Amino acid sequence: MNNQNLKKIIITLFRVTIGWHFLYEGLVKLWAANWSAAGYLANATGPFAGFYHWMAASEGLMKIIDPINIAALLLIGLALFLGVFIRTASVSGILLLTLYYFAYPPFGGSLLAPVEGSYYIVNKNFIEATALLLLLLIKERGYGIYALQYFLPKKKLEKELVKQEQEVLTSRREALKNLATLPALGIIGWGAFRESQEYGVDTLSGATIRIGGANISELKGELPKGKIGNHELSRLVLGGNLIGGWAHSRDLIYVPSLFRAYNTEKKIFETLMLAEKAGIDSINIGFPTIETMAKYRKMTGSKIKVICQVHPDMENNDYFVNIDKAIDSGMDIIQVQGNWCDWLVRDNKMEVIEKMMERIRSQGYTAGLASHTVDALIACEEQGIIPDYYMKTMHHDRYWSAHPMENRVPFEVDGKRYLDHNRFHDNIFCLFPDRTVEFVERAKVPVMGFKVLAAGAISPEDGFNWAFQNGADFICVGMFDFQIVNDVNITIDVLNKLQGRKREWYA
Repeated sequence: MNNQNLKKIIITLFRVTIGWHFLYEGLVKLWAANWSAAGYLANATGPFAGFYHWMAASEGLMKIIDPINIAALLLIGLALFLGVFIRTASVSGILLLTLYYFAYPPFGGSLLAPVEGSYYIVNKNFIEATALLLLLLIKERGYGIYALQYFLPKKKLEKELVKQEQEVLTSRREALKNLATLPALGIIGWGAFRESQEYGVDTLSGATIRIGGANISELKGELPKGKIGNHELSRLVLGGNLIGGWAHSRDLIYVPSLFRAYNTEKKIFETLMLAEKAGIDSINIGFPTIETMAKYRKMTGSKIKVICQVHPDMENNDYFVNIDKAIDSGMDIIQVQGNWCDWLVRDNKMEVIEKMMERIRSQGYTAGLASHTVDALIACEEQGIIPDYYMKTMHHDRYWSAHPMENRVPFEVDGKRYLDHNRFHDNIFCLFPDRTVEFVERAKVPVMGFKVLAAGAISPEDGFNWAFQNGADFICVGMFDFQIVNDVNITIDVLNKLQGRKREWYA
């Protein structure tokens, strides 16, 4: 094989690879039922986000944009794969990839912890656009169906290929080589079609956000809001497990790893943007995930309110170090973490809680106090330690994996996990629901219920209704992206139809 043939083969593989990617993306969207780029555009970030949001908000524009997007991907892909109108396809592909690039620009990303496929400044769209630029500039086109010109009559050749660059074809054998991409396209295309028939459309193609649940357009209205201190918050608050990766999966040991594998930084940001779009304007996070939230707000300009949980450094007797770090990182509301409240009360170190609350308030911040075991909050109440709001686990125990009431022990949440099904094993978080309801009903400050679904053991309709009915002013719920719109709609329905609530709304 001489160098010229090797060069043609390499260029052909290079061109066909890019062409198949475009073509496949177009086919995926063409075969998908009711596919639309609206979700992708509506969640765009970066300096030009307003432009993309404007397009997504117009149904008329989307009726034009969606078919043009599909047609462009198909035509660019076919041209590159088959080897015809290569330069026109390259220019068109570069323009389309540029639009994709600036919808989610990789600016401000971490150099030490990049998102897979999207690094600082350079991402997959950038690389592919650069590859198309190379195809545009080089003279060699590789093998392709432009070889059909060899078989056309001379006069017809002059008419139909006036815009095509001419290339000398030395033999009929060389022409037949150029047509090799035709059977390749047929084989690959048929395989993709068969796979789509058997397994369904690949919903993970680029320029698409498929959330699996209700679409953002299916929102039933606006989330009701309440106030904690000077902060107005939606009554549905996003849980921090999205970022922290705490799955509370009982004895399913693979779930935490699966949870973290799904919620990459890119997916976390997509979920946060979708939540804000759906009307959820606040999130409650664990202290270790401050940096992720700070990065998200910096990159997107988000105004989402961040409630940050803090704990003392008992080894160094520094009760305020994490409070100060949360303030320096721009967090909005600060609360003493639930398990630490439990432990400090259990170990008779309530003065630490009191000092932490005083520190938070002295800095001008709203101070929250969380707990899993209601005994901890009762003890604090008796000592006169009253926060600006409580955050308490609130769920009933009418589900299979809840161990018997007579075997429950105060402060056992986050403690030892027993192999005996009749003992605690990361399976219940509101140990004494009746006592919790009694405490909440007499509380004179707002109450935020969390773990209202018992980490997935209770349906949202049931769990949301139980928490609001029994006195919660807000509920904090961990959600995947595909659950957000459904959970917002459920919250709206529950609040609109709520009956039997005895406690007045304190927020």
